Amino acid sequence: MTTNSGSNNALSGAVPTDALPATLRERWRDESVGSVWLRPSDWYHPAVDALALALLTSGDPAGAATELGHARGYDGVGIGETLDDLACLYRTLGAAEPPLAVLRALCEGWADAQAGAIVVGAALDPESGLPSKQYLALRLGETYRDASLPTQRARTVADLGHHLVLIDVATGDVDPFTRAARSAAVGAAMTVTYGDGHPMATLGGGVFAVLARADEDPHPPLEALHAEIARRCELLEVRASTRQPVRVWIEPLPSTHEQAVRMLDRVARP
Repeated sequence: MTTNSGSNNALSGAVPTDALPATLRERWRDESVGSVWLRPSDWYHPAVDALALALLTSGDPAGAATELGHARGYDGVGIGETLDDLACLYRTLGAAEPPLAVLRALCEGWADAQAGAIVVGAALDPESGLPSKQYLALRLGETYRDASLPTQRARTVADLGHHLVLIDVATGDVDPFTRAARSAAVGAAMTVTYGDGHPMATLGGGVFAVLARADEDPHPPLEALHAEIARRCELLEVRASTRQPVRVWIEPLPSTHEQAVRMLDRVARP
């Protein structure tokens, strides 16, 4: 406990009260990319801003560290590189090392994501952190096969309670960094809102999809998703490059898997 308090005091003295998360993010990135990070293009994730904000506002960084660890593990970053990156953040702030509680939270998030990645076994889009359209098509195929089992013969896919939630945030041309930040914000918002057990994917060009169940009122999750996308886009300062309002709608599943895949192709952008 004494060690954690000392580290937090060091941070408080090192960071001006009017410092911005974006400023800390850039300093952190420069330190990490210049010393320990292997691929500069995949360093950024919205969880970076959450942790920076927690430190700058003297909040509890453990929760944000768990989210960052999960993001790193989900993206396939090794635990050594993940820990070194966190050390770069604290070094940037003038602290000798991260507090033990923050290290533990980071590792727990990373381990949880790795366990999930073993089950998913799919390549991830580096911008959004979500699987591809091909992955969602595969999961849709499993859903249609479940509906055709002997125990389900009297039911359709719709009867099983599934539908697609589609999200469109695209608006005009955006530069690569803005697009990546926007995709990261949406991917994180989808993951937070729907969590494990809901296959989701990026369809390309600012369009995303979630395979959700319709056995509960879908409106609370849609409202939560709208709010979470707005919050993260505001935090990353990409609201001006995001469709306003974000278009989120429900598509019932058609009668066959082939029709469902064609529907994904239709709503996706080239």
